[in-house]
Amino acid sequence: MRSISLVILLLAVTAVSAQNNLVTKANYQQAARFAPRKLDKLIFSASVDPHWLKKSDRFWYEYETTDGRKWYIVDPVKGEKKLLFDNADLAAKITRIVKDPFDAQHLGIDSMRFIKDENWIQFEVKSTADVEKKDTAASTGRRGAAAATPPAREKKVFYFEYNINTRELTELPDFKKPKRKPSWAAISPDGNTILFGRNYNLYWMDKANYEKALKKEDDSTIVENKLTTDGVEYYSYHSGGGGLGNETNVDKEKNKDKRKSVTAFWSPDSKYFSLVRRDDRKVKDLWVINSIADPRPTLETYKYWMPGEKEAPVDHLYLFDMTAHSGKEMPVSAFKDQNLSIWSTPAPANTRDDDWRPLTWLGNNSKFYFTRTGRDLKKVDICLVDINTGNVKPLIEERFNTYIEVRRVGLIAEGKEMIHWSERDGWAHFYLYDENGKLKNQITSGTWHVESILGIDEAKRVLYFSANGREAGEDPYYLHAYRVNFDGSGLKLLNPGEFEHAMSINDNETFFVDNFSRVNTVPKSVLYASDGRKVMDLETADLSSLMATGYKFPQPFKVKADDGITDIYGVIYKPMDFDSTKKYPVIEYVYPGPQTEAVNKAFGRGMDRTDRLANLGFIVITMGNRGGHPSRSKWYHNYGYGNLRDYGLADKKAAAEQLADRYPWFDINRIGIHGHSGGGFMSTAAMLVYPDFFKVAVSSSGNHDNSIYNRWWSEQHHGVKETITDKGDTTFAYSIEKNQDLVKNLKGHLMLTTGDIDNNVHPGGTIRVANALIKSNKRFDLVILPGQRHGYADMTEYFFWRMADYFTLYLMGDTTERPVDIEQMNRELEQSGNATGGGRRRPEAN
Repeated sequence: MRSISLVILLLAVTAVSAQNNLVTKANYQQAARFAPRKLDKLIFSASVDPHWLKKSDRFWYEYETTDGRKWYIVDPVKGEKKLLFDNADLAAKITRIVKDPFDAQHLGIDSMRFIKDENWIQFEVKSTADVEKKDTAASTGRRGAAAATPPAREKKVFYFEYNINTRELTELPDFKKPKRKPSWAAISPDGNTILFGRNYNLYWMDKANYEKALKKEDDSTIVENKLTTDGVEYYSYHSGGGGLGNETNVDKEKNKDKRKSVTAFWSPDSKYFSLVRRDDRKVKDLWVINSIADPRPTLETYKYWMPGEKEAPVDHLYLFDMTAHSGKEMPVSAFKDQNLSIWSTPAPANTRDDDWRPLTWLGNNSKFYFTRTGRDLKKVDICLVDINTGNVKPLIEERFNTYIEVRRVGLIAEGKEMIHWSERDGWAHFYLYDENGKLKNQITSGTWHVESILGIDEAKRVLYFSANGREAGEDPYYLHAYRVNFDGSGLKLLNPGEFEHAMSINDNETFFVDNFSRVNTVPKSVLYASDGRKVMDLETADLSSLMATGYKFPQPFKVKADDGITDIYGVIYKPMDFDSTKKYPVIEYVYPGPQTEAVNKAFGRGMDRTDRLANLGFIVITMGNRGGHPSRSKWYHNYGYGNLRDYGLADKKAAAEQLADRYPWFDINRIGIHGHSGGGFMSTAAMLVYPDFFKVAVSSSGNHDNSIYNRWWSEQHHGVKETITDKGDTTFAYSIEKNQDLVKNLKGHLMLTTGDIDNNVHPGGTIRVANALIKSNKRFDLVILPGQRHGYADMTEYFFWRMADYFTLYLMGDTTERPVDIEQMNRELEQSGNATGGGRRRPEAN
């Protein structure tokens, strides 16, 4: 009996000890230290953003550390990097002129760019002195208004030129800063024709009248020339705003007399332009109600095409001749409800500081390229338009049994040859075609993924591109730069190192800047020659202030998918005060894809849903899933095709189970899940498909019912069935599983949130799940964020702390009182410690 009693006693002590080892108190103070406004003072520059010059291979960049901001000029040919100027010397010179105090660490230079012979820079600084704003009532002669209202004031701006060789600073007292290009202006490459929309039609003005418009938008002397007359509502030549590119009725009322932007693709010689005109007249309306609009709630109405609906938009391709001031529709019809996309020429890297960059079509003065895609996205034609003959010719045809993705073709000798991206063999690779669409050879091949063209050296017949998954033993998501000859020979890795790389190559394809890091390394920047030779180190990010807070890098991991074969990659985020002897509740931050996965590969400053959530006292994990990221095999990417609700859940569960086997501090009995948008959809689905595994979810703005989400995403990633009758009639059928179908399975705690005027993922998706939950007599929580679209804007912080409260209560079991005033709580956290008084009592956790 004594031995039995001793065993019972030991078991009881062990159970109590294990219970005491559970993390059950949230550290709000620790989490508050990683608020976005605080990170802005802890993390400075993490990458070099080069401004390539026009007349040489040189570039300049600015970089900020705890010592302030500095500006550098780099000459890759000489292998030389030096300061553009001495900050202290320039600060003193500016101070003498502006009469404001400037110093080396707080040198407020803005709008800098190179001018003249590229030995001079131009920039501006703002003074603390006020000047009267020019466009006030007083300046326009309305004396009565001026007497009633003091004239508006603005900060005085000083303009300077500075010689980087002689250190000469020159004030420009009479300088007139070029007006920023208005969004409505589609400027021709030669700058002489400015295209815009008004009242659903196309208009144009010449350069002289455009300059008048820059000074005063409503100048009555401006001459506008009408180019079309048949534009009507929802079959317009110009762009709108609102849901999926359509204006709401509120937008229209607000902007009815304003010029509108036009997405026009110009020929290089400015004589022609093309555009896609979309007919939305049959597309059905959708609505949201802005309940906090002043003075009374407003109904916002906009066009929104839902999956499976027969009332589809119809695309039309137009070509306009600006010599004859006439246009015509091009004969491009091939598939019912087809989508048309015109390709633009890649903007030169050395034009980024120009006042404006023209949008030119991919091609030359006599031809341009576009894609034609069937509604089911299984048929894609890459086509050429000859503007002299009007002939439209399909050059490359792609056909597949799941959806097809395309990239812009790379032109060689203005289209004598083309470099085409395709996943036709199950992996993304490049193919070389002649001008008539005949395949010459496959350029790259193998079980790895090419991402995009970085540059094309026509003379040397070398392709520079980015790719991932080729380097053995690396995380297959890490992007690298490569070069290869057009015939497929000479493939070479240019920037080795097991990191996520981001490359910026110059227009001559001679040098590139490489920014690289992992989630657990300090970001660095290096300059390479295009043959892979390292020219010099540029920068290492200054994370000293972040590390002083006790910050610790997250931990990458690899596990197997639920099939036991496929590798799944993820990241573990731990609290700064992590104790491996304790057992932590776990939150999965999820996004299902298929267009991306919510797994960071490089170091970043966006820590709200990972680091900050972890610092409350959770283990936060992110990981991919089969059917997720497109930058692996076509099989991996399309795994969820036809099963858009459940396809990624088994891998999320399997990953957590393997990590629990691996780490004793990983509490498999307290698993929560959170995601936004597609992640909101996925996190709720996880609670319903695996109700005994996932205990708590916060699902924000989820597309829970994809039958009312937009066609572009839902039909593409889930699939739509196209049926063609013997008579040639084409119909489309769409059916998909919904979260509300499974609400009877809910066992844990679920909080749903949505913005009430979300015109991307309509709040109806969340309301439908709430309706089903109520009818099933389920307890859950619903938070409506007034006046918010798909992102929560100025309510982001409010949402974060509501989410924090929910997880700490129901997943951690922390019933500590918190102040009703969230801002008060944040202030108290910053000043002292965890706030505990002056608020509502939280209910006990189950």
